[in-house]
Order: sequence, then C-alpha cells, then structure tokens
Amino acid sequence: MLVSMRTHLIRLSALLLAVFTAAAAANPSPDPALRQAFLDHARSEYGLPAAEVEAWLAKSAYRPSIVSAMSRPAEKVKPWRDYRPIFISDKRIRDGQAFLARHRDALAKVEADTGVPAEMIVAIIGVETSYGGNTGSYPVLDALYTLGFFYPVSGDPGQVERETARGRFFRDELAQVMLLAKEENLDLAALKGSYAGAMGYGQFMPSSYRAYARDGDGDGRRDLFGSLDDVFASIANYFVAHGWQAGEPVVALARADEGTEPFKPEGLEARYSLAELGEKGYRPAEALGHDHKATLVTLEGTGGTEHWFGFRNFYTITRYNRSPMYAMAVHQLSREIAAGTGAAAAP
Repeated sequence: MLVSMRTHLIRLSALLLAVFTAAAAANPSPDPALRQAFLDHARSEYGLPAAEVEAWLAKSAYRPSIVSAMSRPAEKVKPWRDYRPIFISDKRIRDGQAFLARHRDALAKVEADTGVPAEMIVAIIGVETSYGGNTGSYPVLDALYTLGFFYPVSGDPGQVERETARGRFFRDELAQVMLLAKEENLDLAALKGSYAGAMGYGQFMPSSYRAYARDGDGDGRRDLFGSLDDVFASIANYFVAHGWQAGEPVVALARADEGTEPFKPEGLEARYSLAELGEKGYRPAEALGHDHKATLVTLEGTGGTEHWFGFRNFYTITRYNRSPMYAMAVHQLSREIAAGTGAAAAP
C-alpha cells in the first residue's frame, strides 16, 4: 500500500512537472536584458512608469500563431496573378461602391479638404478590413509582445540584423500602444487587431495612430474603431503627410523594348525621369503628357510580366504598406470603385 502510494505521488509529481514545463514553454518569459532595456526605453522615451509597464507585460501572452502569420504574408509568398484576386473581386468592388455611396458626403468633405480622392480612402479600408468587416481578432497587446520579444532570429548575419531591427520596431510599438491607450482612453486589454498589431478600420499601427490620427467628428477624441469621420480624416492625413499630390497620377503602364535587360530599382521611391527609364529600355505604353519622376514596378500577372511606372502618389501608397503589390491593389480597386459610381478615377 505504501509503495503504491509512493509510486502514485511520483507519477503525480512528474505529471505536474510536465504541465508546468509545457505552460512555461507555451508562454515563455522575455530575455531579462531585453525586458530591462524595454522598461528603460518605455520610461525614457514615453514617460511610462516601470510598474505600469510591468503590469501590462504580465498580462501579455506569447502566441506562436502570430509568428507563423508574420512569416508568410501574402505580399511575400504570392505573385501578382494570385495576389490581385484576393483584393480585386466583384464583391469587394460592389461593397466598395456601396460604402462610398453611403458615406459620400463625409468622404467628399475630406477629399475637398485634403485632395485625397474619396475612392482611394475607401479602397484602403476595403483592402485593409473589407470595409470594417474584419478589423482583426488578435489581442494587440499579445501581437506586439510576441513580435517584440520572440520573433525568430535566423543564422544569417544580414537576416539577424533585419530581424533584430524588426524586434526593436515592435517593442517600440508595444510601448506606444500603452501610451496611446492612456491618451485616447482606450481599453488596452480589449484592443483587437491584426497579427502585426494594426488596429481599426484603417489598420493603423500605434505609432501611426498617435502621429497621424485626426478627430474628424470634433468630439475631442481620435476614434479609429467607431467613428468613420475620424477614420476618413486620419487615412487622408496619413496620405498627405507622406506626400500625396492632389490630381497627379499614380501609375502608367509601360512596355519593355525587345532585348531589354531586367531592371530592379533600389527601393520604391519615384526617382527616375522618363528619359532615364527610356534609356534602360522601358517606355510608356501610351503618351503621358507629363514628365513626372517614376520608378519601375514589374509584376507577374495572369498574362505574363507586367511593367508599370509608379509615380510619387504610388510611392505614397507604399508608405501604408511597403509592398508594391499592395499599392497596386489599392490603386486598381479605387479605380473600379470610382468607375461604378460615376466618379472620375485618377490614372
């Protein structure tokens, strides 16, 4: 009897140890040095008391699904021919046209004030959240905590440097969302967003929320979750702050001369004259009537390789998301939305 009880206790202890070990692995603790550096940064940069930050860290959870989602974004794993149909579908176009019709007056006012077309604002909301239908289900606190402290680091030195910089970025966003919650009287524990920590109709990161959000309805708050007036004003302000040029083109279809060597520009900024691009073998498919500087965007479409000239406004859209496919999807969706409402779509 005594031996049996002792055996039972040993097995129970082993089971409890396994449970505790599994729990620790499921929700690991941040590296102590990294944690302390974060506390120091939150205090020195944003005036957040260490005890307050510690309390939020204690409520944060590591979520492997967030790391998994971050490692396979559509912009990196899909070519344009597969990426485009995700965002430019009959349903998304119809829904965008209906959304624009419902909020035409509010959007028209923002367009008049900022020069950012109403259909472009709607397209951003359509691509980001299906017009508010899917603003994200991940706890923002967990997303930023996971990516800030546990984003995987590979063995390649260059990749390690990029991933370390990305970790710093998300830790800073984590500090900023703590401050944002205080500034805007938000319930931080209840905030939901994307796997990267973006929030609201327009999927603003905390730093962008703090820097670019606007009070469009005049109630003294910047509410990107429940006030569409605030959402419209904020997206337009983001575009203006990043160099949107009212009435100017976004892209133009280009052709490559026969035998042209592939050209991949450095970055996405519109820095080449059309003459310079012509010297490289790329010319407008149709006469443009202007000589704005551009970059070259090459995409793999359903009909083969596509070449586009991306102008300053194209670059502005990429400040929302660094992917040229994202910017092209937003632009083309905006044109489809405008075409169905009788509005004049920007080229």
